[in-house]
Amino acid sequence: MAHTNGRTTSRREIYLKLRQMVLTLELAPGAALSENELAASLGVSRTPVRESLILLAQEGLVQVFPKIGSFVSRVDAAQVADAQFLREAVELASLDDLPGALDPALVDELRDNLKRQRQADLDLEEFFALDEAFHHGLMRLSGHGNVWTTVAAAKGHLDRARRLGLHENVSPAVFARQHHEILDAVVGGNVPLARTAMRTHLRAVFNDIERIRAHSPELFAADASTVPVRRNVVVWE
Repeated sequence: MAHTNGRTTSRREIYLKLRQMVLTLELAPGAALSENELAASLGVSRTPVRESLILLAQEGLVQVFPKIGSFVSRVDAAQVADAQFLREAVELASLDDLPGALDPALVDELRDNLKRQRQADLDLEEFFALDEAFHHGLMRLSGHGNVWTTVAAAKGHLDRARRLGLHENVSPAVFARQHHEILDAVVGGNVPLARTAMRTHLRAVFNDIERIRAHSPELFAADASTVPVRRNVVVWE
């Protein structure tokens, strides 16, 4: 166990904290990672930080170069495509499995979610959380909510690409409108329309990647054999 702020912190908590920092771009793609600096900022020893970085490397979110150091992996478009393929397959299959009579309480929950998505003062992380809850809620409508955990665990590179896209857009309102279209089709019993709207919505990330890569190629993986030059930890602003 590690100790921070007068309490005991599990190794898993350290791992989850560092993973969240990577996924939210607080630790940006390509950022150099110092075990000492991370341990100091988290108020723990280097051991749980080192163990967490190993786990993140196994997920492809961190790269470790012997004698050089550890770095946040750049966003890998191929891994984004793989995660997108998995997510799309699962979510479209879930739409196909919707019952004839939808749970009214879940529908109300989804409508409330959409209402909160329209709040003018919503920051990007709050919108991202509502977005995740909305898609999870749709899967719960079909009785497959537990599958979301598996999907969420597989989409680290995809989530970073989605957040980059949100940073690029002036407002997430376009995504909120797409959510409305999907839910209206679901409630109206028009599964083909819901599938088409869902597919268009989920694939928007590919346009974001191309647009962002055009002006910020350093955020994306290029040649896997390229060894980075060590620099200070980068913080997304």
